[in-house]
Amino acid sequence: MVLITAVRDYINRMLQDISGMKVLILDSHTVSIVSVVYSQSDLLQKEVFLVELVDSISMSKEPMSHLKAIYFLRPISENIQLMRRQLATPRFGEYHLFFSNMLRDTQLHNLADSDEHEVVQQVQEFYADFVAVDPYHFSLNMASNHMYMLPAVVDPSGLQHFCERVVDGIAAIFLALKRRPVIRYSRASDIAKRISQEAAKLMYQQESGLFDFRRTEVSPLLLIVDRRDDPVTPLLNQWTYQAMLHELMGIQDNKVDLKNIGKFSKDQQEVVLSSEQDAFFKANMYENFGDIGMNIKKMVDDFQQVAKSNQNIQTIEDMAKFVDNYPEYRKMHGNVSKHVTLVTEMSKIVEERKLMLVSQTEQELACNGGQGAAFEAVTNLLNNESVSDVDRLRLVMLYALRYEKDSPVQLMQLFNKLASRSPKYKPGLVQFLLKQAGVDKRAGDLFGNRDFMNIARNMARGLKGVENVYTQHQPLVFQTMESIVKGRLRDVDYPYVGNHFQQPRPQEVVIFIVGGTTYEEARSVAIQNSTNSGIRFVLGGSAVLNSKSGQTCRFLKDLEEAQRIARTSASVV
Repeated sequence: MVLITAVRDYINRMLQDISGMKVLILDSHTVSIVSVVYSQSDLLQKEVFLVELVDSISMSKEPMSHLKAIYFLRPISENIQLMRRQLATPRFGEYHLFFSNMLRDTQLHNLADSDEHEVVQQVQEFYADFVAVDPYHFSLNMASNHMYMLPAVVDPSGLQHFCERVVDGIAAIFLALKRRPVIRYSRASDIAKRISQEAAKLMYQQESGLFDFRRTEVSPLLLIVDRRDDPVTPLLNQWTYQAMLHELMGIQDNKVDLKNIGKFSKDQQEVVLSSEQDAFFKANMYENFGDIGMNIKKMVDDFQQVAKSNQNIQTIEDMAKFVDNYPEYRKMHGNVSKHVTLVTEMSKIVEERKLMLVSQTEQELACNGGQGAAFEAVTNLLNNESVSDVDRLRLVMLYALRYEKDSPVQLMQLFNKLASRSPKYKPGLVQFLLKQAGVDKRAGDLFGNRDFMNIARNMARGLKGVENVYTQHQPLVFQTMESIVKGRLRDVDYPYVGNHFQQPRPQEVVIFIVGGTTYEEARSVAIQNSTNSGIRFVLGGSAVLNSKSGQTCRFLKDLEEAQRIARTSASVV
C-alpha cells in the first residue's frame, strides 16, 4: 500500500515500454502527480527530452516527427478537446495516450474519431489520479477546497463537481491498490455521507466489474471524515520538521519556494524535499525542531573535522556562515546546505512572530483545561505588539472552540479585543467557524470530554508535564486510528454505507479528510504504521492545509471564502 511506489510503477510502465526520444505532455494536475515521485534526472534516463503542458503545446505548430509523444492527462472534457485538436494536425511521430482515471466510452469514441492520421498507438487508463506526497499520505490538490463548508443549496453544481473530484481520487487510490473497500463516514457530516454514497455507487454498481479484484479475507476500510470534526489541528503552529516547514514557508508538491523569503543564489531559490530522494529529510521529517538543529550541527561538525577547521560553531547563524565559506562543502553536501538554509529561515520566523510564546498557549488550549488561566494567557498575547494578526486570530479561535459553551461573556471580551487589535479579522469569522465546526456539529471526541480514559490521560498529561510542551497535541485522527486498532470505532458515530456491517478488524485502512489534511496528521499515521499493529493506514485529503509566512493559512482562507459566499447568497435571497 505504498502510494509513491504505485505511482512510480505506472510512470515506469508508461516510459520504458516506448523506446527512443520522447516528449512527456502533462496537464496542471498530472504535472504535480509526476513531479513528486519522479525527478528530472529520472526522466532523462528514460529518454524524455522535453516536458510540456498540454495547453501550452497547443500554441506551437513546429513539427517534431522524430519524437514520440506520451500524454498523461486527467480524463476531463477540456483535455479531451485539446487532444482532439492536436490529433487533427499531428506534430509528433507517435501518440501514446494515458489517462489518470476512468475514461467514458463517449470520450474514447471522440478520440478515435479525431485520429484520422492514425498516429495514436495506444490508449490506457493508469490510475494515478492523486498526488503521493509521502508513502502513506496523498492529496487531491483541489483549488476549490472551501466548497465542503457550503450547504448544497448555495452552489449545487460547484458542490457536485467537488464531490465528483473527490470520488474520482478515492476510486483511483483503490484501483491502484487493487482493492474494493467497505465504506464508513462521519455521521455529523452531510458531505462525508454524500461522498461515501457516491463512492459506494461507483465501486459496487456503476463500475462493479472494474473493482472486482481477488477477494481478501477482510475487506479494506475506507473512512471518510470531515475537516470540521477537528478544526483545532490546522489552527496550531507546528514544531516537527516537515509540518513546521509547511506551516512557515509552504511546501508545494514537495518543493519549498524561497524566492520571496531571502536572497539566495539561483540554485537555492527552490529546494526539493522528498523522503524518497533525501536521506536526511527522511530520517528527520518527524523530529522536533530542537533535535533538527542538533542533527544538522552534527553533520556540519563531522565535515569540520575533515576540513581541519577549528571554527567554534555555536548558533544556527554560525552554521550558515560556515557553509557559505566552504564552496567545496556546498558542492559535496548540497543537501546539508539546503537544510541549514531552511532551519536558519525558520528560526528567524519563529523569533519575529514570537511563536514559542504563542505556541505554548495554543497547546494549553488544545490539550489542557483551566479556562481562567487560558483567558488570561490569550488576553496577554492579544495585547503583545510582537504577535501577528493571524496568530491572534488563531488563539481566539482555539479559545472559542474549547470554551464556546462555558464563557460567553469572556468570549465576547476576546472578540472585542481581537477587533480592536487586528481590524483585518472580524470576530464574525470566529463565529462562522463555531457555526461550521462548533461542538454541536462535530463527530468524534475532539477534546477528550466523553471518554473517561481520555479525561484521565489529559489530567496525567497536565500533572506530569510533558517532555516537549510544543508537541503535546494529538490530532483527532490519532484517536480514530486507536479506536480502529482496538475495534472500538462506534457505528453510531461512523455508520457503514450499504448492507455492510461490523466485520473482523481490517488490515488496510484509508482515512480521507474532506477539507484537507495536515502534516501533523500525516506524522501520526507514520508513527501508527511503525507500531506494527497489524493495520496499515493511509491518509488522504482534498488538499494539504498550511499557512505561509506572512499569509493567512489555507484553512482560514477556505473559511473566509466560504463565509464570503454564504453572505453573498444570503443577501441575494
